[in-house]
Amino acid sequence: MQTAERAVDTRHMQISEEIAIQIRGMNKWFGQFHVLRDIDLTVHRGERIVICGPSGSGKSTLIRCINRLEEHQSGQIIVDGTELTSDLKNIDKVRSEVGMVFQHFNLFPHLTILENCTLAPIWVRKVPKAEAEETAMHFLRKVKIPDQAHKYPGQLSGGQQQRVAIARSLCMKPRIMLFDEPTSALDPEMIKEVLDTMISLAEDGMTMICVTHEMGFAQAVANRVVFMDQGQVVEQNTPREFFNNPQSERSRMFLSQILGH
Repeated sequence: MQTAERAVDTRHMQISEEIAIQIRGMNKWFGQFHVLRDIDLTVHRGERIVICGPSGSGKSTLIRCINRLEEHQSGQIIVDGTELTSDLKNIDKVRSEVGMVFQHFNLFPHLTILENCTLAPIWVRKVPKAEAEETAMHFLRKVKIPDQAHKYPGQLSGGQQQRVAIARSLCMKPRIMLFDEPTSALDPEMIKEVLDTMISLAEDGMTMICVTHEMGFAQAVANRVVFMDQGQVVEQNTPREFFNNPQSERSRMFLSQILGH
């Protein structure tokens, strides 16, 4: 598998001692439903973490809490030294450092690709238009679609639109990238081009947390696989250990279902 062949470079890259994200004893409820239970997770700068688990296990809710798209009710989330509370200034500070790519592309259909990529830097970061466009073209080249800059989202394939969404996040120059099932809305032939883009980011040393069912990507790129079930972190380990020697019965059942053995 091509992704696995490219994994060697990313595997041995230096992971910093510096902590990028610290989650301690975090709980979240939706009404009476206890969706996240006593989550503890430490992510170091430069680490690439894949979160996997059955549907409804709380994976997406967890990463949405990291940039306060969802509010946690107890425990601590500290991102780049800033604790996420109801303080709007802290929320803005964290969001400015954390890029997020969703399952659906969320591009503005009435704006060109270039305009989609420059909107936030110009309005939020007050970057001059010429500089924002130069940065946008740099990242569109990085995701291998600079020739699409003056088209509209509706003129692009799903895989291209998702690569634009990644470039748009990178234009804000985040220190951390969160991916919430970025390939699950794509046709199978488009998945590889998005995963290759994410592998390229990993090779650049970006701190990444990715919720995905793409186990080949997890094996190729992740430093650590975090397995969740029923709102809890059940197991976290290296990809080699997780796939070859899962520590819990729930992990073994999940892997047998998703990998077919």
